[in-house]
Amino acid sequence: MIKKLCVLATCLILPLLAQAAWNSDWANQKKISINAVGVTPAQVQFPVVVRLHSGNFDFSAANVDGSDLRFIAADDKTELKFHIEKYDSVNELAVIWVQLPKVDAADKEAHFWVYSGNEKATVSADAKSTWDATTVAAFHFAEKALLQDSSASALVAAGEVTVQKSALLGEAAVFNGKPLTIAAIPALKGAAAYTWSAWIKPANITQAATLVSLGDVLSLKTDGQQLSLNAGAAKVAGGELKAATWQHVALTVDGTKANLYINGISVATGDVLAADASSNIKVGDAFTGEIDEMQMANVARSAEWLKLSASAQGMDSQLLKIEAGDDEEGGDGEPNYIAILISSLTIDAKVVIAILAVMFGISTWVMVKKAKLVSITDKDNALFLERFQNAGNDLLSLDKGANYENSTLYRLYTAGLREIRKREQAGEKLALSGASMDAIKAAIDADLVRETQKQNAGMVLLTIAISGGPFLGLLGTVVGVMITFAAIAAAGDVNVNAIAPGIAAALLATVAGLAVAIPALFGYNYLASRIKNITIAMQIFVDEFVTRTAELYGKQ
Repeated sequence: MIKKLCVLATCLILPLLAQAAWNSDWANQKKISINAVGVTPAQVQFPVVVRLHSGNFDFSAANVDGSDLRFIAADDKTELKFHIEKYDSVNELAVIWVQLPKVDAADKEAHFWVYSGNEKATVSADAKSTWDATTVAAFHFAEKALLQDSSASALVAAGEVTVQKSALLGEAAVFNGKPLTIAAIPALKGAAAYTWSAWIKPANITQAATLVSLGDVLSLKTDGQQLSLNAGAAKVAGGELKAATWQHVALTVDGTKANLYINGISVATGDVLAADASSNIKVGDAFTGEIDEMQMANVARSAEWLKLSASAQGMDSQLLKIEAGDDEEGGDGEPNYIAILISSLTIDAKVVIAILAVMFGISTWVMVKKAKLVSITDKDNALFLERFQNAGNDLLSLDKGANYENSTLYRLYTAGLREIRKREQAGEKLALSGASMDAIKAAIDADLVRETQKQNAGMVLLTIAISGGPFLGLLGTVVGVMITFAAIAAAGDVNVNAIAPGIAAALLATVAGLAVAIPALFGYNYLASRIKNITIAMQIFVDEFVTRTAELYGKQ
């Protein structure tokens, strides 16, 4: 009775333990660690990018539109401000912006939580509140809001750009020489300091293009491989731009002091004439390439802020690490790699691995069965051969009291004995002619062939596993990689975290093929050697048996 009560109590308690700590209506919880090494001084109200994909998030357990997503601070109580730039539950990719209260290298245990798994939840994302108060423009260039500003300014750009789905952060804008125009930003009126930043991917480095211009006074250009800031007669230039590569560029102006940054590193500084930041803004005039995540602020961002922005938003960012929550395996922070691989398998890889699993089972069964057969055959052959060699002149009575059920030599002996007894005459001494000896040998040779076939039966299945396993695995890998890249291209996210699980899972098919072929190869070589020895022993025995029979019972 006590045992039953314990089981019942466990069943009641476990579901409660599995519920989220912040709110019991949310079933799933994941910890996101913040690796803020080198971030000094601390940055406050900093927006970070959270990339979700099949390798770190279970999209099947969340709402199809991501409406149940919630981001909670380390205290597991305070909701963080966030908004969704992209959420694709079909291709299992999401790009989400979350405002962190602080990013500080001194906090070694910094983290926050992402919750999901509530079908009744409604959207709580708010783009305007995700940015700090100094952000006056933030263009994601997302497909559904290509020219829309997600900041509190709610700006709308005008111009002709197209969408690149496979970009750095979700989608990006593709420029073909024609600029975007943004009306004067009221929040910049009278501002003595401001910042403009964006991710750019120039089609080539020979173009002379204007990345951004404020009225007719100040313009940031690409001057060959350099960034060039022109403000009246003043010019500040430096850095090295690369073609067909994403790089973060930024301009800060504080009074008359200007700074240029590439990938968070200051590349040029100098004095310029003060420019009216509230003038109309043009972006991408004569520029061919892609631009993503363009932001403006009414303060001069610090070098530390820009460096963190470049590293946090980049494709290979290590700032955030999504770990398993307390309700999942690997709650200690170690990812379950096998589960990630299996969950990322495409349907073709699953089919290939299933076929390989059947092949592995068959080859294992053949190897075990043949190993047992050759073992007992060798044992009984040794026993019978010893008796045969000690028989002397009494060669035709070795079947009396014999128990060599698994001996191939004994079966060959009985085949010959059967033919000899056909030729015995009652009351007469056995005398075998040459023709009779030939007939006896032919009968024994026939049984020798049958015994050899029996010993080799099933070995062809091992050769199929050896040669076919790797090719089947390679087929699964190639098709899996093709499907992964097709899905990434369709979804428009090319970061390594999105690609890696699919590629790793595709390679699992090749591993499965090798796992089938390698044991089969070793087993085949071992068994083939043992069977060859048995076959040679049978051939020697046939010659020895026929020779002794002719010597003892042949006609003189």
